[in-house]
Amino acid sequence: MAEALVVAIVGAESTGKTALAAALAERVRAETGLACAWVPEHLRAWCEREGRTPQRHEQPAIAAAQRDAIEAAAAAHAVVLADTTPLMTAVYSRIVFGDDSLVGPAAGWQRRCALTLLTALDLPWVADGLQRDGPHVREPVDALIREALIGHALPWSLVAGAGEARIENALDALAPLLRRRATPRRGLFTRLDERNAQDRPWSCELCDDPDCEHRTRALPR
Repeated sequence: MAEALVVAIVGAESTGKTALAAALAERVRAETGLACAWVPEHLRAWCEREGRTPQRHEQPAIAAAQRDAIEAAAAAHAVVLADTTPLMTAVYSRIVFGDDSLVGPAAGWQRRCALTLLTALDLPWVADGLQRDGPHVREPVDALIREALIGHALPWSLVAGAGEARIENALDALAPLLRRRATPRRGLFTRLDERNAQDRPWSCELCDDPDCEHRTRALPR
């Protein structure tokens, strides 16, 4: 069996990562016939179990558990959508603890992912228990994610839009990678060919404003 296609979904809090991962997995399975799984965020389960957020010394183990869950799914599926990766643990370690020691190892593992989808800040912030600090942290977190992705030359695409549009934009970003796989069903690719998905609109690497003057494509390298 060919090595699994692993796609990371990262982004600041309350930007729809979990909903996007679940929806994308369903669409990829339905429209390509590929065995596709999505891996939930380990931190969420950890916080629910412990009733608190992690301390600094617990961050490496949380990052490792997220990595191991993704690798386990990759061993049994053709496509894996990861709702966060160790990179997010590293970014929050910088934000919360001023600790950048996890960034290098996390970025190194992130190369395992064929593509990283960065969820844009265009959705309203919604409270969600222990895991969310408030809307004021979204821009700093987003900036550090971009810094890591660009600084380590990782392939990534920005995913914006609400509801179905967000899912469609993510599918457009994935289509060039999925085309390389032999699939039982080709409906997704026929549909995307008709929409000329490989020439999809640019995504700005500097902001989430479609009218921004920095018209720079953020396509998989």
